[in-house]
Amino acid sequence: MTDGDFELPDLTLDEARAEAATLTEQILRARDAYYGEDAALVDDATYDGWLQRLEAIERRHPELQGQDSPTQTVGAADATMLAPVQHAERMLSLDNVFSLEELAEWCAKTQASAGRAVRWLTELKIDGLAIALRYEHGVLTSAATRGDGRVGEDVRVNALQVAGIPERLSGTGHPPLVEVRGEVFIPVAAFEELNALQARLRERVVSEAAARPGFDEEKARRSADRRFPAFANPRNAASGGLRQQLDKKDGLELEAGIARIESLRLYVHGIGAWPDPPVASQSEVYGLLAEWGLPTSPYLRTSDDVDGVLDFVAHYGEHRHSVEHELDGIVIKVDELALHDELGATSRAPRWAIAYKYPPEQVNTELLDIVVSVGRTGRATPYAVMKPVLVAGSVVRQATLHNQDVVKAKGVLIGDTVVLRKAGDVIPEVLGPVAELRDGSERAFVMPETCPECGTPLRPMKEGDIDLRCPNAKDCPAQVRGRVEHIGSRGALDIEALGEVTAAALTQPSVPAEPPLRTEAGLFELTMEQLVPIEVIVRDAETGEKRVDEATGEFVRRAPFQRRELTYPPGWEDATPSERRAAGVRKDHVVLHPSAQAEKLLEELEKAKTKELWRLLVALNIRHVGPVAARALAGWFGSLDAIRAASRDELAAVDGVGGIIADSLLDWFDVDWHREIVDRWTAAGVRFHTPGHPGPGAAEAEGGVLSGLTVVATGSLEGYTREGAQEAIMRAGGKAASSVSKKTDFVAAGPGAGSKLAKAEALGVRIIDAAQFHLLVTEGPAALGE
Repeated sequence: MTDGDFELPDLTLDEARAEAATLTEQILRARDAYYGEDAALVDDATYDGWLQRLEAIERRHPELQGQDSPTQTVGAADATMLAPVQHAERMLSLDNVFSLEELAEWCAKTQASAGRAVRWLTELKIDGLAIALRYEHGVLTSAATRGDGRVGEDVRVNALQVAGIPERLSGTGHPPLVEVRGEVFIPVAAFEELNALQARLRERVVSEAAARPGFDEEKARRSADRRFPAFANPRNAASGGLRQQLDKKDGLELEAGIARIESLRLYVHGIGAWPDPPVASQSEVYGLLAEWGLPTSPYLRTSDDVDGVLDFVAHYGEHRHSVEHELDGIVIKVDELALHDELGATSRAPRWAIAYKYPPEQVNTELLDIVVSVGRTGRATPYAVMKPVLVAGSVVRQATLHNQDVVKAKGVLIGDTVVLRKAGDVIPEVLGPVAELRDGSERAFVMPETCPECGTPLRPMKEGDIDLRCPNAKDCPAQVRGRVEHIGSRGALDIEALGEVTAAALTQPSVPAEPPLRTEAGLFELTMEQLVPIEVIVRDAETGEKRVDEATGEFVRRAPFQRRELTYPPGWEDATPSERRAAGVRKDHVVLHPSAQAEKLLEELEKAKTKELWRLLVALNIRHVGPVAARALAGWFGSLDAIRAASRDELAAVDGVGGIIADSLLDWFDVDWHREIVDRWTAAGVRFHTPGHPGPGAAEAEGGVLSGLTVVATGSLEGYTREGAQEAIMRAGGKAASSVSKKTDFVAAGPGAGSKLAKAEALGVRIIDAAQFHLLVTEGPAALGE
């Protein structure tokens, strides 16, 4: 069975719901990293594949499409320290096509919708950071990032330092308000210079440290790498550069920050808010913006037919490396502005523009080894370890090979020269070997029979599974490490100090022999006395092998939670200098103190005890219970005790849960060491309930003012968070639904309401605003009148 151009197997509603929840969790986590941390967790092709599959599932099962689905929203970062800025008009994203056939089909469909001949504008899709520049009477009053499309981050101070962003527009007769959209980027040549500067600053840090007593080169280089890392790619460097806060930097950091901003460039590519533009086409807009002193891209063309569009796409497919900046495709727009309004937009993208994505590039490198890594679910995954190679602006050393069947299907041998496909900014896909370069020294990969971390025999978890897993979920150090790292992730408890390195230190230290955490049950019981002695062996970033000190032949160790102080031996602290010299006493006694990282970890763990219930549910690592399902469970039941007391039918009946997740919850609580986690976290002060929540069905049982009514809340309702609106409905005895149907009684719609609002209008469901919603949940329908 197919759905559009995406192959979709037959799925029951419960299966589709579970897969949609998993895809949503993966997409949102990747978006958080991309927009909020200037990092890419997955390559573009993988991300696009997730989004396409989620769209296909939602087309097949429209009831699964919530207002906060990634298919209905624009990617955004979590809130930062930068001030929020409301865009004058929504900043939309672009839908994508991946083949010339899809592009030609979109052009034909768009022209048919327009009902007349269409003139096309084609331009390069810059791989940078979207920005909105608001000018009032020709003066720049704000500069903001995309954010969620409605609210971005204020970057005006830094934007004024970017070449090409004028504080006052050239010429005269400027409109009272115009919001110009553009892309901030770092040219490829400037990016190379920026990384060269970072390398020089790293050496400066080490050189300055070498002049001080007690010089530790390993420690100095770690510090230098942390302060002045090599940037992975121009896009991330541009995003972080524009959003940095220079007033909080000094010394070398300030020098690096200024250089980063000076490397930024801008091309504007359109308008957002402009009440009455004096031009009729997008290409004329560019001409007017150029007259105002704003830089427009030289890489654009207008065409009267689709052949001209395809010719432009083909030309830059062959000459993409001749361009000054990174690009990841071509943007095709309808040139006539009047058609923009006629064609309209979805909740996340205009219908008058599309992005064509080029097929990934390919490079060759040497396959040094294939190693097996075990993740938090016990899955044993082969990884290709390769000779480092530059791909898409980042150095690649590893790529997943998924499972032993994939390794066989690709036909790769250890020692091969392999083909890598550029599929984004991080680890690409290994396509296969260059067989003609083999010299006979290559060897086949053999999948281990036992877990490389704990020695437990690997096996499929159910009949027909291709993946092998370690069944030792409780005690396998790799799985415990992965689960602890997941607990600290942004999608769970969002504990900054509990990342990959800290999780490894807590679960697999070299010292002490007994790790502080055998399972995650003891996480909230950690003490400073447990943290300070911890030492870990440093591993090589390229091979993963333990690093050896060439001078001593011993493994290189680090102590993340220690701050060492050299003092005089006990009893000599108060002696005079002459007495110490006479006795030959020196500062050779080591006293261990907690590091700032140790203090921060314990502080953040304490704060995490009272985080939202849904975050705690995600942190428990229950299969299929990601943020979407966790929010639904927390919103309906209000406490973990209520969830545990619920039957399968009661769990499955919750909107957004279903049978698969219900079974997963019941199975999880059937395991004794899982229950131990909850018991010990509770004893340590973790709050597994939502304060003030009436409990499942409590308000309805009390005859609330919304008893028997179904209400959908969509968009931004003033005075309520998304969860708060749902809780208010339930507290009043109503059902907080996530989709609109004929059975819906009210739809409360605020700014940002999308397809649900349109569906409510089509079905004739009564629509109310935020003020009316407040009356509804506090006084009931009668307070709204007719």
